[in-house]
Amino acid sequence: MRLITILLAIALCMVLVLAKEDYYKILGLDKSASERDIKRAYRTLSKKFHPDKNPGDETAREKFVEIADAYDVLSTATTRKIYDQYGHEGVEQHRQGGTAGRQANDPFDLFSRFFGGGGHFGHAPGHRRGPDMEMRVGLPLRDFYTGREIRFMLEKQQICDACEGTGSADREVVTCDRCSGRGMVIQKHMLAPGMYQQVQMPCDRCRGQGKTIKRPCGVCHGQRVVRQEVETTATVEPGMGKGTRLVFENEGDESPDWIAGDLILVLDEKEPEFAAAADQRSDGTFFRRKGRDLFWREALSLREAWMGDWTRNITHLDGHVVQLGRKRGEVVQPLAVETVHGEGMPFYAEGHLHEHHDHDEEPGNLYVEYNVILPDQMESGMEKDFWAMWEKWRKKNGVDLGKDSGRPIPAEPKDEL
Repeated sequence: MRLITILLAIALCMVLVLAKEDYYKILGLDKSASERDIKRAYRTLSKKFHPDKNPGDETAREKFVEIADAYDVLSTATTRKIYDQYGHEGVEQHRQGGTAGRQANDPFDLFSRFFGGGGHFGHAPGHRRGPDMEMRVGLPLRDFYTGREIRFMLEKQQICDACEGTGSADREVVTCDRCSGRGMVIQKHMLAPGMYQQVQMPCDRCRGQGKTIKRPCGVCHGQRVVRQEVETTATVEPGMGKGTRLVFENEGDESPDWIAGDLILVLDEKEPEFAAAADQRSDGTFFRRKGRDLFWREALSLREAWMGDWTRNITHLDGHVVQLGRKRGEVVQPLAVETVHGEGMPFYAEGHLHEHHDHDEEPGNLYVEYNVILPDQMESGMEKDFWAMWEKWRKKNGVDLGKDSGRPIPAEPKDEL
């Protein structure tokens, strides 16, 4: 009976081992992944599925544990080799191999070695929060109109991957024998003969850490952190405004001693003269923005302003064409402004592009200001056309061409008998 129980237990363990998902698949990698790829995958996925960011989601918590287990195995050359050859069963046997075996890391302890703060996000009790980082990114108006994903390099402090934030080449940390792990020591200062003052000071041997290392890490030189450039991505939604602040939680400077602060990305709009050439027309004309509205200046010749009979095609920021024009005889006054409804910036609020169901959520307008360019001299035939149009207008409005006043001709008084 006892033998049957043992066999059933072994069979159950085998089923559990076989049911485990492939570690490479959990991290979204293939077997050729480098050590750097494995660390990058863990860094990204552990943040995404951390229980603090997914409160009450048991599935996310299970995923977080799986990710930690996968990284724990694949990040070490010995256990990775065992896993590649013998799978989950080989790793389990290795872990159960007595003192020589390697026990699985606590997932929160593993996370804390990467990001600090005892393995927790946000304002976890008893853990200090690091400073926020702010970075400004200049974008052309086109990107605010169409939206886009931007990639940029950011230099920041990170927990050393080589030693996982321990500062030790072999990742072994021992309790400081001077302060007994307290990080503080008591020193006596003589104030006068026979009079002493006790002062509590940070331990000079462990620099207040309470722990020491024997072999400093060759990458961070025992500092536990390094400064390096990290590629970061952000999504700019259509209609976002100048000065929009995108907050990336816990993406600030890292340290084993604190919870990483936030990275705040501030979106700036490049001045048109420094924006991409694609945002400008060949004559240097460009869009300007004020809130949800766009502004454009269009130049007309004297003939066009006076005679009409013209069209213009404005290529908008996303490439679609807005057509302007006047029929023959339609006059455009200098500095006149035309409103093209719905051709301004898209509506944006609270990180989402809304459906246009009410007036407040409609896109802005495009305002076109017309500038009339006077020629240095009359073009051939323009004078004849000018006087013909003037005569037509004079007769229509009853203006006396022979008088300078330009006032309507008064009716002749009738003789009173």
